Amino acid sequence: MRLAPRSVRVRLALWYAGTLAALLVLCAFGVLAWTRHSRLAELDHALDEGFELIEETIELLPDGRVRLRPVASDSILEESVPPFEARAADGRLLLRHPADEDFELVAAAEAPGIAARVGRPPESIGIGGGLPVRREVRRLRAGTLDVVVVSARSERRMRRELRELARMLAIAIPVAVAAAGMLGWLLARRALAPVDRIVARVRGITADRLSDRIAVRNPDDELGRLAATCNEMIARLERSFAQLRRFTADASHELRTPLTALRSVGEVGLRESRPPGEYREVIGSMLEEVDRLARLVDALLLLSRADLGAIELRLEPVDLVEVAKEAAEVVHVLADEKRQPLAVAASGPLPVRADRVLLRQAIVNLVDNAIRHGPPGQPIRLVGRFVDGHAAIEVIDAGPGIAREHHERIFERFYRVDRARSRELGGAGLGLAIARSTVEAHGGRIELESGIGRGATFRLLIPRVDATRGDGTPGG
Repeated sequence: MRLAPRSVRVRLALWYAGTLAALLVLCAFGVLAWTRHSRLAELDHALDEGFELIEETIELLPDGRVRLRPVASDSILEESVPPFEARAADGRLLLRHPADEDFELVAAAEAPGIAARVGRPPESIGIGGGLPVRREVRRLRAGTLDVVVVSARSERRMRRELRELARMLAIAIPVAVAAAGMLGWLLARRALAPVDRIVARVRGITADRLSDRIAVRNPDDELGRLAATCNEMIARLERSFAQLRRFTADASHELRTPLTALRSVGEVGLRESRPPGEYREVIGSMLEEVDRLARLVDALLLLSRADLGAIELRLEPVDLVEVAKEAAEVVHVLADEKRQPLAVAASGPLPVRADRVLLRQAIVNLVDNAIRHGPPGQPIRLVGRFVDGHAAIEVIDAGPGIAREHHERIFERFYRVDRARSRELGGAGLGLAIARSTVEAHGGRIELESGIGRGATFRLLIPRVDATRGDGTPGG
């Protein structure tokens, strides 16, 4: 069963009302406690004044009785002296004031021990008929006689005031909480109205309308930052959709080329009867296109796994210079066809922890790219060195160079600086994308330095390790 309200407005209003109710209840208890304390303090102060007056006016008579000495105004005495009982040390009653009142401040059971309670703080008790009083016991001197005086002040007025205050608070608090809840709901509704506008706007943005954006009225407040964040997300989606459309179109085109070739070769082969040797040539041509198609599909699958972070790396300590030499050996036939000398140079080993096969393929892709775009007869150099805590292999060619505006996009899938020329060279536009994905999976990166007419330098950087440890621990 779902108990929490679905609406944020209702939850905010309930939280606001509940918090206010708790604060008001705490304040109410505080007010009641403070009022009771202050009223009791007033009663205790009245008791102190009464004891002072009793001490001034009490006197011992020759017959052993005690009385209050008459003063100028008996009415003042009656108003100022609180009800009290004067008792001997043994609990025997000596005087009760007012004499005509029917009350008993000391019960018979506690009368013998009343002297032991002298000096204790005032206490609230109930006397005959349940009358609540504030009672205090003191020892006074009447002539030569020690007298125990028990004085009391009625708490009836104080308790009546507390009950009235409690009733008033019991009515006022629910009314205030209800009003606060309504006000909180209205404030939450007004404060969250922009959220409804953002939701409505976002719902209207579809795959065909990713160029739409949410209006940001105040970029400095929370809702403005929410709208700006949504706009950034929509912009990323727009770029992703554009890349997906471009990737789908390019992939379809690249897949169509070998499929069309396969179909054409097959149709030509079936058009008329041929000798077995010619059929073998037709089948060989078809297998070449199948091989090209398989390599393209494998490359796309590798990039798909890279996007998902699912490239499985078999990490082991390797020397990046040795891997570069292996890569150069793989592509030396292509370089020989264009009379491009391949040279690998390094001042020493470059220890890294990497997947040897994938890293070699990344370097092969970089060198293959340099061979395809480099002029015939010009050398291609692979230089190994340490760069800022990384082991680096630089693939340097003397080609036409790459303009700066292409430096970042050249690593995108199927991207070509010169599409027509690249197709003539046989490239699918995936080699650099695969190289970067592979290097990034190793925690490294690929940098490009190039300019028109200045050749190109692709720098592959992998975090180095401390060769002396032999455990693959990264070193600086």
